[in-house]
Amino acid sequence: MSSISRFRFLRTCNRQKHYALSQIHARHFSSILNPDSTTPLSSKEKSRAALSLLKSEKNPERIIEICRAASLTPESHLDRVAFSLAISKLTGLNYYEGIRNFVDELLKTRPDLNNEKFISNAIVYYGQAGLLNDALQLFDKMPQLGAAQNAKSLNALLFSCMLAKNYDEVKRVYLDFPGKYGVKPNLDTYNTVIKSFCESGSASSCYSVTAEMVRKKCKPNATTFGLMIAGFYKEEKFDEVGKVLEMMKKHEVAIGIGTYNIRIQSLCKLKKTMEAKALLDGLQSRGMKPNSVTYSHLIHGFCREGKLNEAKDLFKKMVNGGFKPESDCYFTLVHYYCKSGDFEAALEVCKKSMEKDWFPNFSSMKLLVEGLANSSKVDEAKELIEQMKTKFPKKADVWSEVEEKLPK
Repeated sequence: MSSISRFRFLRTCNRQKHYALSQIHARHFSSILNPDSTTPLSSKEKSRAALSLLKSEKNPERIIEICRAASLTPESHLDRVAFSLAISKLTGLNYYEGIRNFVDELLKTRPDLNNEKFISNAIVYYGQAGLLNDALQLFDKMPQLGAAQNAKSLNALLFSCMLAKNYDEVKRVYLDFPGKYGVKPNLDTYNTVIKSFCESGSASSCYSVTAEMVRKKCKPNATTFGLMIAGFYKEEKFDEVGKVLEMMKKHEVAIGIGTYNIRIQSLCKLKKTMEAKALLDGLQSRGMKPNSVTYSHLIHGFCREGKLNEAKDLFKKMVNGGFKPESDCYFTLVHYYCKSGDFEAALEVCKKSMEKDWFPNFSSMKLLVEGLANSSKVDEAKELIEQMKTKFPKKADVWSEVEEKLPK
């Protein structure tokens, strides 16, 4: 055999070998995501299967295998959720080296991920895992990976620092990195820094950030001032809230229902829900209309303070006013009605919620089922259990155990 023929023969063998290996990997990955079928999954089906498996998986290597099998990409919202869930799970399992190796593997073996979008996401994932040094190193070597450092990647790094709750590092990156790397901050940059200052209890530092925004001709928006308002409420610096509202007028930023919702939510968090309700009454008297978010904040606030009659009245006003409560509004009422022992009211709201295919979480439903059974409403409790088994067949055994312990 000539040297050329030998070369061609070896090349063909290698191709066949790689093809065979790829088929084995494909079958292996397919069996992970869809063990009961040989039909290939679409990208969206892979993502959904991966997300479903990740929710219950506890083996760190298996978590990484699931992500590999789904070929996740930052272009898809569903995939970003799956990535984030995987990182949270691996962090909870203290599998930090596995996170590093997995991200590094993706950058080396997936050319489609060697871009600014995925690298920026990876920087955020490192922050989510508390691996801030890795996030900083990845930002630093972006040009080597073929991605430019710009405002988007800088914002990802700032957000990463914030997720890691390293607020000093947020400040350092904000002050040093634009000059060091030649990156021009944008509105999202400043808003991220303002959010960080407010989270860390330094809302007053936001004034210097807004001053810089003005100097750099970057106009603050409703989000900028909304973050400051929430920060000052959190620190109970109520006079400063008034100053921020004046700043909004000065910068010609409309004070709309979104701003009022922030104020109402902030007061509710401080257990000042009656003050928040007075704020609602005031805005309505001036002709401004609330929305479903406004009512949801107040309902949650009244529930937390044990004022369930006020919450119930507001819920009725909300529905009668043509507003559509979101799922969390129903879930809040069910939970707090159960806590107060009013299981009939909880059942009524729960049924309305389930009609919309919104099912409260396991702990709330268990409270309701046991409360009904202990109030001589065993049939209603069993009916709910059957509905939960039908909706969540994977938890049927758990619900059977709950049912066995109910009064006969």
